[in-house]
Amino acid sequence: MAAAPRVDVRPPEPLLEVRDVARHFDVSGPWLARTIAGAPRLSLKAVDGVSFDIRRGETLSLVGESGCGKTTVARLIVGLYQPNRGQILFEGTDLTSLRTRAAQRPYRRRMQMIFQDPYASLNPRWRVRDIVAEPIRAFGLARSGSEVRDQVAALLRQVGLGPADGEKFPHEFSGGQRQRISIARALSNRPEFLVCDEPTSALDVSVQAQILNLMKDLQRELGLTYLFISHNLAVVRHISDRVGVMYLGKLVELADSRTLFGTPRHPYTRLLLDTIPDLDMTGRARVPVGGEVPSPIAPPPGCSFNPRCPFANDRCRSEEPKLARHRGGSAVACHGVEEGRIPERPVAAA
Repeated sequence: MAAAPRVDVRPPEPLLEVRDVARHFDVSGPWLARTIAGAPRLSLKAVDGVSFDIRRGETLSLVGESGCGKTTVARLIVGLYQPNRGQILFEGTDLTSLRTRAAQRPYRRRMQMIFQDPYASLNPRWRVRDIVAEPIRAFGLARSGSEVRDQVAALLRQVGLGPADGEKFPHEFSGGQRQRISIARALSNRPEFLVCDEPTSALDVSVQAQILNLMKDLQRELGLTYLFISHNLAVVRHISDRVGVMYLGKLVELADSRTLFGTPRHPYTRLLLDTIPDLDMTGRARVPVGGEVPSPIAPPPGCSFNPRCPFANDRCRSEEPKLARHRGGSAVACHGVEEGRIPERPVAAA
């Protein structure tokens, strides 16, 4: 009897890998004022040692309070910022090591970014056809003007608009329609990877749902991979395969969406989920997020969440926890979880 064919059950190789990436900004005052006052230079640690990977075809979301470093991570990946340390690998190639435009060009064409504000991200002086066609021309993806027009028309149809809309200016569209134009522009250079920086936060709730459904449809049709940045947990739950929770420039929990929303492990993740309205009125005990996020210029020693954490002890206040995988599949940076001091607390399904 012939042997059964061997099935490779290994997970697919990641499309994108972020390894110990940090970005610090110099926020010191003017040199003369510092010299007179004897003040030191100040560095804001926007991102401070973040690591994760994204597999082809999946959506990884990053969530957290404003100022936690989500958008900085997005801008580092697409090359708008350069990291102070760490690696950003796209199919195994370290993008941070590519110093010339010619070397970066093949990889930059394969990734695009959708920005938060559809009112500010489109040139008001250009017609929509020129906005969508710009990447096609920049990367030489069409051989003639008629081919450019055909591609623009197809892209507008793909996002739920019509070819005639290409003759209009951005101010003639609603917010949701402008975001559809932004998506068409992002798709025009045929990317494989999209960084979506809060693409629905400036839109009405009903329009948000339309844009999210469009993005999920496009992902299925085109095989796209998403990094999705948001502070809206309901949106993240709807679109994500995996979720990373950021706090003060660090990743504190990383898990698949069902696990993170069902059995959150890190105290900060639990506090975030407690902010979601309990529409089913389950009566589950809820703890509001207490205190304020410390300054990223002078973060507290040890675990950066310890001033707000109800489970913090002396170790938390002196030793920084590392992101480590725990039972249930979650990767958590928490001494309390590691030591078993924080019991599991299932969250009722929304």
